Amino acid sequence: MSHTAHIPSHRKPRRSASKMALRAGVAGGVLSTIAVAGAAAPAYAEPVHETVEMPALAATPAAVTTSTAPATASAEATQQIAFEYDREARQQAAANDAMKDARQALAEADRKAEAKKKADEARKKAEEKAEQERASRSSERTTLAASSGSSGSSSSSEGSGSSAKSSSSATGSAAAVIAFARAQIGDAYVMGSTGPNAWDCSGLMQAAFGSINVDLPRVSQGQSTAGTQVGLDNLQPGDLLYWGSAGSAYHTAVYVGGGMFVGAQNPSTGVVERPLSYDPPTGAVRVL
Repeated sequence: MSHTAHIPSHRKPRRSASKMALRAGVAGGVLSTIAVAGAAAPAYAEPVHETVEMPALAATPAAVTTSTAPATASAEATQQIAFEYDREARQQAAANDAMKDARQALAEADRKAEAKKKADEARKKAEEKAEQERASRSSERTTLAASSGSSGSSSSSEGSGSSAKSSSSATGSAAAVIAFARAQIGDAYVMGSTGPNAWDCSGLMQAAFGSINVDLPRVSQGQSTAGTQVGLDNLQPGDLLYWGSAGSAYHTAVYVGGGMFVGAQNPSTGVVERPLSYDPPTGAVRVL
């Protein structure tokens, strides 16, 4: 026996001729059927269109919320920005108004300060002018006294310029006025003062006559027309003397008799008693 006799063969067995013929006949019949069907079909067949309706999907609340959330947040952010701009605009407007008010207040304060400064300067000039006028009147009275001091009786009564007193025959109200005026001799002369330790001329006269309840005007101009005009050659104790014209006098004193008067003369002499020749008056009025 051969050594390969038990090894199986790997070759495929040959198909039989009958099987192959059967298969060929089946295939040919199928192809013939297809050909006949194709010949019987119309030459141009219309295409078939089929519409498929898909179900509509309703949006769920969660989906809506998710889609609108960014838009809502954006609107809120825009509104917040607008609010901030509006607040800043209001704050800026308030600051501008406050600054405007402050500038107006500063301008008003400057205006008042300037007006006060001008008023102070005007008052100072008026005081200086009044002082110059008083000094001028005092100089004029000194000149008159010097020119009249050559007479014998005037020289003896005036002496070296110190105050001199004469006996007075005044009685009643006139005596009281004279006593009050003489009691102030030695007090200072201060313009605008009415006592008790400093006087100006009209202030002393008002106080002296006021001591007997006779109300005189405050200033020399009014006092020079407060009574009956009398001549200087017909004087009586208690008559009110004035210097200047009646109604515009600039100085007053009281006649005490014996050719003497008492008055607040000027800042350098104060209240003194002097002869008429020391500073001759212009006129006199009888008040009592």
